[in-house]
Amino acid sequence: MASNFLFSNRDHKFIIKEWLNGGKILGLKRFQDYLSIEDVDGILDQSLKVCKEVVAPTNDDGDTIGAIFKDGKVTVPPSFHKAYKYIQENGWGASNSDVEGEGALPEILNQAVREFIIGANPSMSPYIGLSGGIGSVIKAFGSPEQIALYTPKMFQGIWEGTMCLTEPGGGSDVGDMTSKAYATENPLIYKMKGTKCFITGGDHDLTENIIHLVLARVDGAAPGTKGLSLFIVPKIWVNEDGSLGESNDVSTVGIEHKMGLKGSSTAVLSFGEEGQCRGVLLGSAPDERGFGQGMAQMFKMINGSRLDTGHSALAVATVAYNNSVHYAKERVQGRPIHNPKGDRVPIIQHEDIRRMLLTQKATLEAMRAMIFQGYFFQDLIEFGDDPADVAKAKRFIEVITPLVKAYCSDQGWLMITEAIQVLGGYGFTEEYPVARQARDVKIYSIWEGTNFIQSMDLVGRKWNLDKGTIFKEWIMEIAEFVQVNQNHETFAREFQVLGKALLAYQDLLGTVLGYFKENIRLVPLYSTRILRITAELYSGYLLIQQAIVAQTKLNQGNEDKDFYQGKVQSARFYILNILPDVMATVKIIKEADTSAIDIPEGAF
Repeated sequence: MASNFLFSNRDHKFIIKEWLNGGKILGLKRFQDYLSIEDVDGILDQSLKVCKEVVAPTNDDGDTIGAIFKDGKVTVPPSFHKAYKYIQENGWGASNSDVEGEGALPEILNQAVREFIIGANPSMSPYIGLSGGIGSVIKAFGSPEQIALYTPKMFQGIWEGTMCLTEPGGGSDVGDMTSKAYATENPLIYKMKGTKCFITGGDHDLTENIIHLVLARVDGAAPGTKGLSLFIVPKIWVNEDGSLGESNDVSTVGIEHKMGLKGSSTAVLSFGEEGQCRGVLLGSAPDERGFGQGMAQMFKMINGSRLDTGHSALAVATVAYNNSVHYAKERVQGRPIHNPKGDRVPIIQHEDIRRMLLTQKATLEAMRAMIFQGYFFQDLIEFGDDPADVAKAKRFIEVITPLVKAYCSDQGWLMITEAIQVLGGYGFTEEYPVARQARDVKIYSIWEGTNFIQSMDLVGRKWNLDKGTIFKEWIMEIAEFVQVNQNHETFAREFQVLGKALLAYQDLLGTVLGYFKENIRLVPLYSTRILRITAELYSGYLLIQQAIVAQTKLNQGNEDKDFYQGKVQSARFYILNILPDVMATVKIIKEADTSAIDIPEGAF
């Protein structure tokens, strides 16, 4: 087995310092006393160095040793322990999820660091991030006593956390879950009973305790998602003074044998087999209608996790891309088509190899642009000083969250197939890293709600938020930008294509709204394709912004010519080669072909 962590932080520096106005975030009251734009390079350089030297060497162990289940307990590779502790103790991990934590990084910086960690070892990264995410939910909805008891050690990474939603018979249909919570004499403590599956980090030996957030129905509460509540369920009971007590009747039934991310334990957990599992209610008990607060509380983490899932796919695919570039520059094979009698050349000089490499580069940069726009919005929502900025960020992040999660996780898989193709037969072998990247990346299109669920969230919900005004504002921002720049001196052709894609998409909106009334089955039939072209339209809009910045730098004679020319060509390639998919797909959707619905089941 061979891993090869090739990664650059140059695009992150461009995004934060030159495109997204990271200085605005670092200048907010939350950060202005200890961070400035001058700190960005140092933070990104140091964290990337840590990931290369500390995290990346553990990646092979994650795949070859993996997480091991034996005698009811889970262990992870020994090398994980040292790297996990180093990351947490040096401020690169869960502490950044504490919105009030001393020295915490804003998301535009924290998530750049996280991208390096994921790229270095994607099976270790969930352990590093989960405790912070779970701790932030407890901090947002817990009582002062609960916050003081659980979150300090979670933000330090001393205790881990998990999110327990899925059940063996429930899958994505959360409302059908059967886990129950039974009242006790203490109104905050319930007896828990149920089984959860596919729980990332559900059991391991990295930390002394694991704090599970368990979604369950209080006995007698309303059916469906409305009746669910959220409970803090420690693996080992936490006494009132913060010390650890007895085992809390949380048992590991087994872990999944997975296609990838083998060092990340994905557990089946049983709560209350002996009738002794206790859970602490987060928030209030179900109201007089039997409605609980669990889903609303859980979505604080789920929405962030959806951005993070798309981002994870980007990180893994970026390593594959960088390895394919490295291979293409070194692999000598074939002669140029325009000089067949010439010397053999590195394959990066062959036209189709260049197409595959630029397809990866342009798409990955589109993904990163969309992702970091989302994290920019998150920083404004959490810490923004200007009410108008906060309001816009809250509205627009609703639209782009399903795009980031679904488009990026779908494209991450597809871009790695391009990387494998660049390597040819070697790409299909485990001696080269891109095969592992393919195995690791595929889960992200399934995590945090399958990509079909994301597409229905976009079409069925996000289009209609605030009576449709949020999505209209989002579209109009793109339209106004195209209108202002339609005669741009450098990118007039690109703006013409972007404008055509926008008009086609706007035309599609009315068609799909008609499907809701005339034949509702057409909506789920086409929703994943609608999401894809929505993301492509937005990506084209963001990449041309970046290209304008890069062209300005070139016009000024900036020394980093290769980078800025690369940004220009990435945007040009994406808009002229990928964005036309919007027009083609709109035509297909308007045809309203129902053959996939009409075909008899026996014909499959």
